[in-house]
Amino acid sequence: MEADKPHYHGHRDRLRARFSEAGGKGLADYEILELILFRAIPQRDVKPLAKDLLARFGDLGRVCAARPDQLTEIKGISEKVALELNLFQEVATRIAREQVSGRAVISSWSALLDYVRTALQNASTEEFRVLFLDKKNRLLADEFQARGTVDHAPVYPREIIKRAIALDASAIILVHNHPSGDPTPSHADIDMTRQVVEIGKPLSIVVHDHLVVGRDKVASFKQLGLM
Repeated sequence: MEADKPHYHGHRDRLRARFSEAGGKGLADYEILELILFRAIPQRDVKPLAKDLLARFGDLGRVCAARPDQLTEIKGISEKVALELNLFQEVATRIAREQVSGRAVISSWSALLDYVRTALQNASTEEFRVLFLDKKNRLLADEFQARGTVDHAPVYPREIIKRAIALDASAIILVHNHPSGDPTPSHADIDMTRQVVEIGKPLSIVVHDHLVVGRDKVASFKQLGLM
């Protein structure tokens, strides 16, 4: 009977209608998060849960980028729900990567910055990736190299160049994030980058740049005069 229908069903219908009419305009972050949670949690009022997630992680991007083990610390979030949230981060990353794939990365620099920011700015631990480029500076591969703690990821310069040789790459771009939010390169970042440059030089493998992704901006070693 209609009278027995849980109160949140009407709320879900109204929220979906608002999104259908105006897209995301006018919806708060917790309401967007509710729309995501509707799919994974069909039999519960998810508004309090959406607000709990935002209170814990800070914003929508960090919620979707949080590791499953972090998400499941929140009461009401199962592994299934955590994976559903992570799916949206993966979709956003792939859409951003599509703007880079098949194009000369050097001439699509703003798209590249959007991509690395989308992929890494919300990560809670340090992650290190390498973009391998062909002779025309097109993206051959974007490979994850290491994941570490909140302030360190182990990186091995010789292994990076070895992988570049295996892919027949002519150039590389190093990318990592600073979970602290401050993209200022550390002394360790600078030393490691110089090692990669020196090892690659006699093999004609160019390091175009090293990008450090912070919360609000991306630092470029080349623009900072560090390489």
